[in-house]
Amino acid sequence: MSDAPVLLDVSPAGVAVVTLNRPDKHNAFNADMIERLSDVFETLRANGDEIRIVFLRGNGGSFSAGADLDWMKAAAHYTEADNEEDAMALATMLKRLYDLPQMTVALVQGAAMGGGAGLLSACDVGIVMKNAKIRFSEVRLGLTPATISPFVIRAIGPRWARALFASGEGFDGNFAHQIGLAQYVVENEDEMALMEEHLAKLAFSAAPGAVADAKKLVDDVTGREIDHGLAVHTAKAIARRRSSEEGKEGLSAFLERRKPVWAE
Repeated sequence: MSDAPVLLDVSPAGVAVVTLNRPDKHNAFNADMIERLSDVFETLRANGDEIRIVFLRGNGGSFSAGADLDWMKAAAHYTEADNEEDAMALATMLKRLYDLPQMTVALVQGAAMGGGAGLLSACDVGIVMKNAKIRFSEVRLGLTPATISPFVIRAIGPRWARALFASGEGFDGNFAHQIGLAQYVVENEDEMALMEEHLAKLAFSAAPGAVADAKKLVDDVTGREIDHGLAVHTAKAIARRRSSEEGKEGLSAFLERRKPVWAE
């Protein structure tokens, strides 16, 4: 396996696997890893038609232990402007992950601390080992989980975010599932592999453009008052889909009792 800090593997069918590859550091972030992840996510976005699902995983015993100690030591000597630039790189990387048009799936084993938990939050789907160790640990270091907070709050809501951000309490996969941070909890690697296969099958049965629009729909509707304006917005959204090439193909395939072109 390459010693690059981030690996990207794309199958001919269109399954992308992004691997955090600093196992000796429990896949902790540093500036180089963040930059490479950001570039990988931009590559995946640009190839949205060819790639149908994105899996994000960590090599070795941990998903990601958060910030690298050497990186944090260096940051201690940064100016406020330097720290802001550094933090913007992380925020940009997470936003690129969040904005990917494909279904994104975090596969979490071992530790997912701080920014590692942020990666989980920014994915559409979380599959977490029952014995995983997850923590928003920033307050224990005199910091706050600022850059990951928009994604965490979207995932678990403000009530749990306030509690876990303020306490820095650690929790396992079952608790992550309970609060909505993970949709699926598995016992071992075999169960993880089965869930990967299940989600890949779902992804390949769905129209790529419809998946992208469905993800955007959630952001467009969340927090809005259910009024006439929202009704108009959603009516226009489904009208565009019905008149799209994918919409026409999907309906034709259903009526003709055949698979649509994207599922063949």
